[in-house]
Amino acid sequence: MTAHETMKKVTDKQFAVFVETCHRAARDYHLMQCSSGNMSWRMDAERMFITGTRTWLGDIRKQQVAVVRIRDNKVLNSRKPSIEAGFHAGVLRVRPDMNVVLHFQTPFATTLACSDDLEKVNFFVIPEIPCYIGAIAVVPYIQPGTEMLANAVIGAMKSYDMVVLRNHGMVTVGENFDDAIQKAVFFELACEIIVRTGHKLRAISNKDVRHLQSA
Repeated sequence: MTAHETMKKVTDKQFAVFVETCHRAARDYHLMQCSSGNMSWRMDAERMFITGTRTWLGDIRKQQVAVVRIRDNKVLNSRKPSIEAGFHAGVLRVRPDMNVVLHFQTPFATTLACSDDLEKVNFFVIPEIPCYIGAIAVVPYIQPGTEMLANAVIGAMKSYDMVVLRNHGMVTVGENFDDAIQKAVFFELACEIIVRTGHKLRAISNKDVRHLQSA
């Protein structure tokens, strides 16, 4: 099947759902500012939508959405995808249980991504983190858009639902749009608490974490 034939099966409704969700993530939840961040959505077993390069998610239009084949990152329409399309497709390949990949850069979470003692931070300060996200992975700073960064994110996402990219931002996944957005919002809330208290806080005990995760 040619790329043109494949594109015939992409509906205006699918584009509309994706575009509206991008607007919601940026405008309602402030997960991205200007052209920061990107999002992808598994449309079916073979393809994903992903935001176009340098697009502002709060104002993105259908003409700025790329359709990409998941198995080999091949672009199926004429839109240039985000430079991070490699890790979006790769995460969807290794996480068949998830359908949305969200790369976001919120103020407090990104502050911690730039902190000296990031690896020492205990993010389990509110029940929502162990309940909805679980343990947090950290990836060292790697140049954006590179194959090396894509491989690092894909490798981490095999076992984690939230990855902090040092001096860059965060990547999370979701079964659907609301799941991914909720994880990002809860993570930003936890990071705000940590930053505002100057790290002088009491995290949830390991015993209570185990109880939350077994509920």
